Parts: sequence; C-alpha cells; structure tokens
Amino acid sequence: MWLNNKKITDSAISAYRASLLNACPSHIVIDNLFDEDKIHDVMKILQQPQAWKTQQHTYSALYVDHAQWQEASEDQRFVQRDAWQGEAIASSKIAHDFLSFLRSDEFMSVLSRIFNVKITDINVAEPEINTNYFRLGADDFVDQHADDSPGREICMLLYLNKDWKETAGGELIFIGKNNNSISIPPLYNRCVLFNPSSQGSEHWVKRLNSECIGQYRYNVTSWYWSE
Repeated sequence: MWLNNKKITDSAISAYRASLLNACPSHIVIDNLFDEDKIHDVMKILQQPQAWKTQQHTYSALYVDHAQWQEASEDQRFVQRDAWQGEAIASSKIAHDFLSFLRSDEFMSVLSRIFNVKITDINVAEPEINTNYFRLGADDFVDQHADDSPGREICMLLYLNKDWKETAGGELIFIGKNNNSISIPPLYNRCVLFNPSSQGSEHWVKRLNSECIGQYRYNVTSWYWSE
C-alpha cells in the first residue's frame, strides 16, 4: 500500500476541499501522504547516477534537441533539468511501481475526491509520459510557466529530498493573487496538488544555491485530465 491512510480519511478529504476553495491558486500541501518506508526505497533508486538524461524546453518548442537549445535565446529557455530514464537500471522495479501507482484507478480516485472532478486516463494517449521523476542541480532551472493545457485538471508534485536545508533554495513559487507569491519548500514526502487553470497558478522553481554543487533536488511530477 503506497498511501498513508491517515491522510485520506473522509474528514481529511473534506478539509482538503475546503482549503482548495480558499486558496489562490487553488492548491493544497499534504505532508506524508505516502508510505515513508516505500518512498525511502524509491529515493535510493533515484540517487543512482546512470538513470538520468538532461531535458530542455523553450517557450516556443518543447523537447528541443541540442542544436535548437543552442539557437534559443536565454529568455526563451524555461526548463533545464534531468529526467529519469528508469529502464536503464535493472533494480528500479519499485520506482516503476510507484509511477504506475500514481496513474492507477486507486490514486486517481483519491484525486477525484479531493478536487471533486472525475480524473481518468481514458482519453490520454500516452499516460505514462505524464508521470516521471526529475532532478535539478545547481546549474538547472525551471522558470515561470503555466501548466494549463486543455482538459488538464490537476498537477501533482512530490518531493523526495531528505534533510533539505532552508538555505539550499529549490522552493516552488506560485505567482499567487495580485503578485503576492507563495513559496513552498521541497521537503521530503511533501505533496503539492494544484489546479493549473486557477488564478495565480503560474509558477517557477527558485534556483539552487551555489552550496548545492554536486547535489540534487528530486521530485515526481504528474499531470491529470478529466473526462
């Protein structure tokens, strides 16, 4: 069982819904939503260096190759990070299992209850590419952007950083209401769920500080659609 059942009781779900209605953007932060021991085992897999490949996006084209990246101006580059290539590691079954769970009917049912909307992959052509692990190093960045593609109802971020220091940087920043930004540190087993179409949901990641050279900020990112 991947979930911490204490975090998905009827009363907890009701509290999450109330928080969503009063937040701008519409978001909630749930600490310890997942089983601590299993998440720890996933984290150990992610720390193996051979499973990562650099991913780069520009505002004009996603998944650009090296030549396109070099041609793009700095103000057009908004993501540089590493994406997990789990098939490279024979011992990564538990990490794959967790990604599969995040797209399971069981977990999407929990999301449906929280957001009061039916979440399903029935119309999603390649669901598996919408859930993956990412890491940021001191030279990487995720600049301001929106995740509000048509039909996308929920974005999920789960952080896998034990003993994260306040001084390290790496906070998720929502633009918020009237430019009153909201900062959320990437603490271990912290889950952020938000509606990407809600006001103030544009976001970015504060860059890691220079003290983090050789270290990484790990997370899972997952996107969900309604019927």
